[in-house]
Amino acid sequence: MSQTPAPMLTRLDGPATEVSISRDLVRRGLIVAPVLVAICGVLWGLDGVWSSVYAIALVLVNFALAAAIVATTARISLGLMMGGVLFGYLIRLGLIFLAVFLVRDAAWISLPALGATIIVTHLGLLLWELKYVAISLAHPGLKPPAHPAKTARS
Repeated sequence: MSQTPAPMLTRLDGPATEVSISRDLVRRGLIVAPVLVAICGVLWGLDGVWSSVYAIALVLVNFALAAAIVATTARISLGLMMGGVLFGYLIRLGLIFLAVFLVRDAAWISLPALGATIIVTHLGLLLWELKYVAISLAHPGLKPPAHPAKTARS
C-alpha cells in the first residue's frame, strides 16, 4: 500500500514562476520610474524627486522580497509557504511603514510625493502585469508568446 504525502508537507519543485513575475515587475518599474520621478519633480520640486526615487526603490524591493519568500518556502513545504506568504506580507508592510517612519522628518522628503508614488507604483505595476500573467496550470507565470516562432518551410 502506498501512502500519499500530506499536502501541507509537500514541497514544490521546478521553476519558481513568482520569481519571473517579480523580475518582470521590477523591469517594468524601472521603465516607468523616470516618468514618475519627473511628475513628482514638477509637482513637488527636488524633494518630490528624491521622495519618488525612494518610494520606487521601496516598492521594487517589496516585490522582489515577496517573490523570494514564496520561492524559498515553497521548496521546503506548502505549509511553510502559506505561513511565509501571510507573515511575509505583514513583515513587508511593517518594513515599508518603518522605511517611511524613519524619513518622515527628513529635509529631503515630501510625504505627499512619497505616499502617492508608493500607491501608484504598487497598483500600477500590478495592473500592468495582469495583462502578461497566465492564470493557467498549463503555463503558470508569464504567458507564452501569442505567436510562437514560425518554423522555416522547405
